[in-house]
Parts: sequence; structure tokens; C-alpha cells
Amino acid sequence: MNSRNFFAELKRRNVYKVAVAYAIVGWLLVQIATQVFPFLEIPNWAVRLVIALVVIGFPIALVIAWAFEATPEGIKRTEDVDLIVQRGAKKYVWIYVVVIAAAISVTLFFLGRYTAGNKTATAAPNELQAKSIAVLPFVNMSADKNDEYLSDGVSEELITALSKITGLQVKARTSSFAFKGKNEDIQKIGELLHVSHLLEGSVAKAGNKLRITAQLIQASDGNHEWSDTYDREMQDIFAVRSEVAQQVAATLKVRLLGEEKKQIDKKPTENLEAYNLYRQGRFYADKLSEEGMKALPFFQQAIEKDPHFALAYAGMADNYVIAADAIIPPREAFSKAKEAALKAIELDDSLAEAHASLGLVHYHYDWDWPAAEQELKRAISLNPQSAQSYTLYTHYLAGMGRYDEAKKYGARALELDPLSLSAHWFLGWGAIHAGRSDEAIGFFSKALELDPDNPWTRWFLGRAYLLSGNSSRAIEEMETGLRFGPDDPLGLGFAGYVYAVTGRRADALKILQRLDELQKRRFISTISRVYVYAGLGDKDKAFEWLEKAYEERSDSLAWFRFDPESKSLQSDPRFAVLMRKIGF
Repeated sequence: MNSRNFFAELKRRNVYKVAVAYAIVGWLLVQIATQVFPFLEIPNWAVRLVIALVVIGFPIALVIAWAFEATPEGIKRTEDVDLIVQRGAKKYVWIYVVVIAAAISVTLFFLGRYTAGNKTATAAPNELQAKSIAVLPFVNMSADKNDEYLSDGVSEELITALSKITGLQVKARTSSFAFKGKNEDIQKIGELLHVSHLLEGSVAKAGNKLRITAQLIQASDGNHEWSDTYDREMQDIFAVRSEVAQQVAATLKVRLLGEEKKQIDKKPTENLEAYNLYRQGRFYADKLSEEGMKALPFFQQAIEKDPHFALAYAGMADNYVIAADAIIPPREAFSKAKEAALKAIELDDSLAEAHASLGLVHYHYDWDWPAAEQELKRAISLNPQSAQSYTLYTHYLAGMGRYDEAKKYGARALELDPLSLSAHWFLGWGAIHAGRSDEAIGFFSKALELDPDNPWTRWFLGRAYLLSGNSSRAIEEMETGLRFGPDDPLGLGFAGYVYAVTGRRADALKILQRLDELQKRRFISTISRVYVYAGLGDKDKAFEWLEKAYEERSDSLAWFRFDPESKSLQSDPRFAVLMRKIGF
């Protein structure tokens, strides 16, 4: 059969008509799945299944159209059909089918776009706000004040549980815990966190007995919408978490899906002693300082009590990532972080925090950019309400020079965690890398409002002012930061660079002496000296220490190419060689 005859046969057998009709009807089905299913709260996997079936069915429909005909007497093989009779009977039927299906499809398409836009413009501020909540730190009412880790733990467990409920926006721990120990007005907290409801309570432990109180408060007027007291044994702590989460969902009229209830009911471990050790570890790890290293023995002991406790491995991974190249040499810290993160994922692949930690290891240490992005995006997909995952992905995107993308994810991080210092830092950091000093100053100034005594905010702000040309303000912020953190190696490196480029060479050399003194008693990241030598214009020394940083696998090398402090080195051929070795 030649090509002309083949195409004529396709037309004779109505294959063209079936292809057009199938495409229109298929699009109709996809529109129904994407526009109607979410309204009926049908899971996303069902939408994906419909799309897959439509795609798979297309070639099957064409084969059937070639081989068979629909007649008044039923389905018959094409060869057996009197085409002249058939053509007269159904000449225009397929056109009617196509037109009707197309009309319905177009209606659904534009209706979906209209309702989506309408939700963004009108329903979102009202409906979403009516279903948003912050869990304030529960008060430790135990006689033993050392049980504070447990009251904090109950709060964090509730944040985690509520975050699993679709349709309920939950603010992150950082923002909620900003009010710990403060007698702040309920209405003001609601306004600052952009939530309609607050969950607060207390925890009292006596031996193996536990009393947990919880109350749901409407932020606008302080009215209590629901409250309860739970007197239980310690081993029932997870059951209480589940009951409180379900009661909150019921009170706020948020539908709890079956899979979500399973996740809320899921116990991280059956070993209560391991859980208590893990919670004590998290209590210290959340301090994000050298004191945070006290967490490691607790995580290790928790793992010894329950070798299958995935969260304990994830906690250990987080702890090592934070300490790497700051407190512990990067090769040692990152290798241990990677081992712990991989073990956590092996035990529970659904742990977003473990994937986020592994993503940071790939980014900071392995210098495997695609793997880093894959893990960080995986963390977001596993827990779309994890502000930490959005913040870390913002950090990655900023380091890759993808500032516009970083702003998008950073905005989402701030939506979930409006009082987060790190989210503001990484957005400002990305702006510095993009050369947008005004935007960087804006982000760091906001972080300064949240915590005026944080040295890192001061150093970052000083870098932004230097980039803008305001050297006097840059020096002021650097020196203020050194008052709050006099022995931080990277802070000293930033200050040394600013001193050097503003003509205060003697002060820059003093910074190098200070780093030498500190190295006699603790780990000092090699990258800190690179900044000072770059500012002094001593390229040979700068590259000498850059090579040491490379051998040490300093995490700062992952983003050093975009640091403004590296510009004086970029024209040197050694810079391009080093960047290629790193993987750029």
C-alpha cells in the first residue's frame, strides 16, 4: 500500500475522526479531573491516573477505529460494513460529539481559571486565614524545670501533626517559639503571625503520669473555642497528640483525610526512653550554637535504645550539618551527617527533614548540585508546610545564583515562618550575590528588627552596605557584630575584608593574628583567612588558603564564586581552575 492509499484508508476507516474526537473528549476528562476532583477533595493521585489513562488510551482508540465500525446492528469489523449505508447513517454524528465535548471542555477550563483566580484574589485571604493556626510553646508545669524539653516537645509534635492536615496552614516552630516566656497579647500574636487561631497549653509530668492541657483560641478576640485536659500515662503521649490534632481540625471544620489520620496516629518509636532522649537532643539542637553540640550524645543514646528510630538519625544529621566548618572540620562532620541522613531515609523515606539534611550534604560537601536540588525538592514535596525545607532550598538557589527563583521559595518560607531569621538571611544573601544591595539591606534590616543582637545579621548587613558603597555603615555593622560574636571565624573574616578594602590595613592584619590565636585552641575554617587576604590584595596568600579550603572541603566554596569578596580573585586563572575542580 503506497502512502496515498494508506492515508485514504485512514480517512475511509474514520481514524482521523476518532483521533480528533478522542483528543477533545480526553481533554474534557482531564479538565474534569483537574478542576472538579480538587473541589471534591479527591486525592491528587486520582488526577494523575486519569491523565495517564487518557494518554495510554489514545493509540488503543486508533487501532480500534482502524479495525472496527459502530453500526446500528452493533460493532462489526470494517471489512464487513457497507460503508455507503454507514456513511449516510452517521455522517455528522461525530461532529456533534466533538462540538459538545469541546464546549464542555472550554467551559470547564475557563471556569477553573476563574475560580482559581477568584480564590487567590478573594477566598484565599478569608478562607485560608480562617483555617490558619500557630502552636505556642506549651508551658512546663512540672516540678522539675529540666522537663522543659518535654513541654517544648509536645508543642513541636502538635506542629508536626497539624502540618499534615490539608487545608490547615500551620506556622513553623521558629515563629511560634519566638513568644516563649513572653506575656504577649493574643491579638498581637495573631497579627504578627497572620493566623486566625492559636493553640496553647501546658504539660505537667510526675513520675510516669502526664497531664496535658490544650485550648484553641480565636486570635481576633481571645475567645476560647475549645479546651480539654488529658490525664494519661507517659506512653500515651502520641495518642494525646493525635486527639488534640483531630479536635482542632473538627473545631475549625477542616476535613481530615484517611491517609492524614494515619500519619497523625503514626508513632515515631515504641520505645518511650528513646523518645525522651530524642526530645532532649532536639531541645539543645534547636539552639543553633556551640551549646547545640550537647544534642549529639542524646541522639546517639536514643539510637542505642531503638536502632530503628529514624527521627533520631535525622536529628543527628541536622546537628552535624550545623556544626560542619563552624565547630567541627567539614570532612568529619559532613561524612557523619551523610551517614545519619541516609540511615534515616532507609528507615523512613517519608521524613522530609532527613531528605533536607542529605540535600545540604550534597550541596555543601559533595558539591553535587543536581543531587542537592533533587533532595531539597523531595523534602518540600514530602512536607509542603515545612518552612525549613523552603528556607534551605532558598539557600541553595541563592548559592547557585538563581536569585529570582530563590525569592519565590523564600517568600513561601516567610509565609509559613514570618519571624524566621534564616529565611530573611538567605533572601538577603541571594540579593548580595545578584548585586542588588538595596534589596539585601531590606531583608537584613527586617532580620535586625527580629533580633538586634544577632551577630550574623550584623555581618550580613555590613556586607550589603559595603556593596552599596556605604563603607562607614559597613564598618559599624561589622564591629557591632564582633561585639556580639567576638570569636566567630567567619565573622572575623568578613570584618577583616571590610577593614582591608576601606584602607584599615593594620586592623585587617590584626584579624589574621586573632585567627591564628583562636586556631591554637579550636577548629577554625580556612575560608575565613581567604576573605582577609582577598581584601588585602594578596592573591598568592588568598589562593594558598583557597587550596587548603578545597582540601578541607570547606562548605563556603559551594557559593564563593558569587560572593562579592571573590571578585578581585576572579580574573586570576587559578580561580577558574579551582571552580572547575569544585564542579562548576
